[in-house]
Amino acid sequence: MSHASTSPQGAAAGGGEYRSPHHKKAIALATAAAVGGFLFGFDSSVINGAVDAFGVHFDIGSALQGFAVAIALLGCAVGAWAGGRLADRWGRPRVMFLGAVLFFVSSILTGIAFSIWDFMLWRTMAGFGIGIASVIAPAYIAEIAPAALRGRLGSLQQLAITLGIFAALLSDQIIASSTNPEEGQLAASAELWGLQAWRWMFIVAVIPATVYGILALRIPESPRYLVSMRREDEAHAVLSEVLGPDEDPQVRIDEIKKTIAEDKEHAQHASLRKPGGGLLPVVWVGILLSVFQQFVGINVIFYYSNTLWQAVGFDESDSFMVSTITSITNVAVTFIAIALIDKVGRRPLLLIGSAGMAASLAIMAIAFTQSTGTGDDLTLTGSWGTIALVAANAFVVFFGATWGPLVWVLLGEMFPNRIRAAALGVAAAAQWIANFLITISFPPLLDRFGASIPYLMYAIFATLSFFFTLWKVPETKGVQLEDMESIRVERNRRGSATPV
Repeated sequence: MSHASTSPQGAAAGGGEYRSPHHKKAIALATAAAVGGFLFGFDSSVINGAVDAFGVHFDIGSALQGFAVAIALLGCAVGAWAGGRLADRWGRPRVMFLGAVLFFVSSILTGIAFSIWDFMLWRTMAGFGIGIASVIAPAYIAEIAPAALRGRLGSLQQLAITLGIFAALLSDQIIASSTNPEEGQLAASAELWGLQAWRWMFIVAVIPATVYGILALRIPESPRYLVSMRREDEAHAVLSEVLGPDEDPQVRIDEIKKTIAEDKEHAQHASLRKPGGGLLPVVWVGILLSVFQQFVGINVIFYYSNTLWQAVGFDESDSFMVSTITSITNVAVTFIAIALIDKVGRRPLLLIGSAGMAASLAIMAIAFTQSTGTGDDLTLTGSWGTIALVAANAFVVFFGATWGPLVWVLLGEMFPNRIRAAALGVAAAAQWIANFLITISFPPLLDRFGASIPYLMYAIFATLSFFFTLWKVPETKGVQLEDMESIRVERNRRGSATPV
């Protein structure tokens, strides 16, 4: 990571720093790139409103239904792995455009799928496009951003994900409420403009895909890529448009050239393994952070929430509304994390989040012990339904304000420079796989045991995440990236990270 020189003006933190018209250009470019995060969030949750309807339409069991929901995550893993390599060959905007095209085409094909098998194929294609967007967007933002704004512009990716989740659930709600289902029929199964409503829930994704594709064609290439291709004049022109008067474009180019040269020189030493074999401890910390982020079951809320809200007594239309409200909550609490992360620190927020998630998930598990039936016939009535609803939204608050955004922040900070890209790739792959396992396992668990056992399992993982954070996760607040090689956990000093 290059560090551009700054003047006192540019170094001022908070709302009072100098912001030139060039900075506005950088903000606009970062916002355009962050639409990739919006697609990520949209695709993750758009299937929520269609789960029951396509399951009935294709007449599939709970296990295959769960696999159909989760299979896009496998495509995401492959797309994320391939996206970085393609971006180094083709450039960032071209790969963004490829992701938009894949998402556009797969949205239409998913909407007109004639069997569960081609449905899953097109969902995998969508995942590939989303995986590309998820890895390219934050990389482009970091490479285009002025030093004074890099942290906040980087946070746009997480904010865009939560906004995408909200937009997907809202569009599902609008489409479902526009139908006239027959008695006993799912609203998402009723016809709307000649097609079943659940099909429109996927087809409508062509709108954000089109916007992302157009933006990808209009934004300039990353300065780092241009320098790596020895197109320094073009890189200078791009940097002159986005850097303020406190940063010299040529200094930034020289730093990029130095970083690229160091990466090539030390590439053979950038191993994730210890001399004696096995992964480095810091790599395991990154992997387990990613796994715990998913094993607390957050995506069960966003993938299957309509099913759960109907179980606690809401009718189908009201369950869509509750899911949308939950997604709004997720957006709002992301701002809490952005406001507190550099003041309170990473570890305290993670510990608070783990404790809050464990408590709220345990309450949900207790509430669902009073339910009757399993799977689609699950029912929870009376005050227990209200308790489960409040606990679920409390869980979203604790996750959205802590583990949701903070894990990505830590993964970007905690690895030494020489292994940062490779280690981040491994940790991200672990996150996609963990997401897949949780997503695919929930329907059969719900069908066999009801909701109590799955939520108890997630509560246990949240509890384990508390002790993992306490014992293994260092505090990276205030630590320079160059000093990450020597950080360690000091529990007697509240886990602060200091050089050893």
